[in-house]
Amino acid sequence: MKNTAQKLKYTALGLGGIITLLIIWSFIEPRTLNTETETANIPNLPADWEGKQVAQITDFQIGLWGDNRGTAHRSVAKIVEAKPALALISGDFLYHPGENIKPEIETAVDIVRPLVEAGIPTYAVLGNHDYGMSSKKAQPKTGEAERLETALEAAGIEVLENEAVELRSPDNNESLYLVGVGSLWANRDNVDKALSEVPDSSPRIVMMHNPDTFEQFPANTAPLSVAGHTHGGQVRIPGTPQWSWLRFTQKDKVYADGWARGYGEPSNRLYVNPGIGMSIVPIRLFCPPELTFFTLQSGAVN
Repeated sequence: MKNTAQKLKYTALGLGGIITLLIIWSFIEPRTLNTETETANIPNLPADWEGKQVAQITDFQIGLWGDNRGTAHRSVAKIVEAKPALALISGDFLYHPGENIKPEIETAVDIVRPLVEAGIPTYAVLGNHDYGMSSKKAQPKTGEAERLETALEAAGIEVLENEAVELRSPDNNESLYLVGVGSLWANRDNVDKALSEVPDSSPRIVMMHNPDTFEQFPANTAPLSVAGHTHGGQVRIPGTPQWSWLRFTQKDKVYADGWARGYGEPSNRLYVNPGIGMSIVPIRLFCPPELTFFTLQSGAVN
């Protein structure tokens, strides 16, 4: 009996130690940064865009206590160093806009301003938290979102809402289109309107905040789509991104990390970036912040 009691005691102490270390690491991990490199096929990609890189970052969540602005700054610095052809920011610059959101907006803009200063064309969409929405049932704060958009535009970052921009090469008349869709939770998303500005069969990249928006795209209209929103689950079992805290707290279908396989219509492809920031508590566990670089190449969607 004595030996059994000692074994139980040491087992309990061991488990307690492991749990303590995991808790400590969960506050450290957000200060790490994982850089992913991916290859993306785009049908009819102009020759001038062949081999060019596109960077994506998302979900700063500025304003959460203990937010991750330091890692956000480092992610931008890495993009500036890499000098990609394009930088995409897929929403949730802020966490919960309050009555005085000026400092939070200024912080978010200061983080991304170096992209513009480095001459990197930078585009963004807004997310649910930019509208002050922590749930689908919340009332969107459109005034606060408009203030953020105005500040970003003033800094040289073009914010897209259900529209497309033509990225024309200076050397020829071939164009690559960038399609940006508004916030799903704020009821600002209109995929049909966004696609109406893109000629049929034209090469395009699609950006949204919430990956659930991806389901609205008809077949062959979104060969490379990027989203954020999920934070990769934020806390998850190692090596199993679908088994996470997010899976047990969200009722809708969630694709938390990387390529969303078997999701959406034929010849459409979505990449979900786990983002930089966090929700509720400033922790990440087995889900580090991410900066993603896509190398573009012409070809059919895998």
